Amino acid sequence: MPRHIDTLILLALPASGKSEVRKFWVNMDPETRLNDFGLGPTSDLDDYPYVHLIRRVDEVLARMGDLPVFYLGKDRPFQDPITWNVLIELLNEDSRHLQASDRYELGSASAAGWLFARMDVARDKLGMHRIFSRMPHLATLMEVLRADVSYHLDALNRVITADKDGATVVLEFARGGPHGSSFPIIPPRGYASALQTLAPEILERACILYVRVTPEQARQKNIERGRPSQQGSILFHSVPSEVMLADYGCDDIAWLRAQSDRPNTIRVERVVQEGDRYMTRVYDVPFSVFDNREDLTSFVRGPKEDWPIESIRALHDGLAAAMAPLRDAP
Repeated sequence: MPRHIDTLILLALPASGKSEVRKFWVNMDPETRLNDFGLGPTSDLDDYPYVHLIRRVDEVLARMGDLPVFYLGKDRPFQDPITWNVLIELLNEDSRHLQASDRYELGSASAAGWLFARMDVARDKLGMHRIFSRMPHLATLMEVLRADVSYHLDALNRVITADKDGATVVLEFARGGPHGSSFPIIPPRGYASALQTLAPEILERACILYVRVTPEQARQKNIERGRPSQQGSILFHSVPSEVMLADYGCDDIAWLRAQSDRPNTIRVERVVQEGDRYMTRVYDVPFSVFDNREDLTSFVRGPKEDWPIESIRALHDGLAAAMAPLRDAP
């Protein structure tokens, strides 16, 4: 039986086609998915649900007459860019729970209280102040967001407790920098910072697939896919225009690729703790690019029964070619 990829990190600018690629794989028969893409049944972890939930926090606070705590304002970027790495810390924790099949239990906490405590711990780990432990109107906020967080928690626990036999974990996130940035992008923006924040146990077994479009194409596709009533959806949310320019005006994947001294890899220098000291460990993560500048993926947003045969074939062939180096990587 062909070897399956253990962990795939799926990267791209927003609206580039990452989530459509995931949907395409999920709707594929298992034998083809394994033979042509090196993937077992996929267990998907994505930081977008957290982005949506903290946007909801600020929306509810605004309705109560309070100032936002995460964003500069409605449809604006983060107040503190380190929040990008808070999201990675949340993914690290989700990954640990997934590997151990350790579902999240609420205990005596409410669903929103569970999430808020996790966010405060992640912020504390990165040297940021805790937000929720001293927030006014916290009880009201937790009650208003109970259904939103419960929906996310239920979906996450289904992924965590799914059968791991032969499965591939897919971690999806998007990172970038301001339009017109020079390189390297100043942390904590950009892929360099995000990858350096991923847990060592993820980097040890991961490979990276990058979906390539231009920033201009990403901005256009972001407008085209957005549905105001589905901002919590992976496939149909839209990123605010200011955020697309300030945080996704470019990205640093090509720059990172140029820094690697081994072909077809991204070099990640990650500070790790060993005993009572810290040291820098280098991970040469296998890397490949799926070129989606001709838009091979947008048709996947529709019902499967409406997918054109020629579009299925073009996406299949393009993805299979991109995944081949990752399938064969040591």
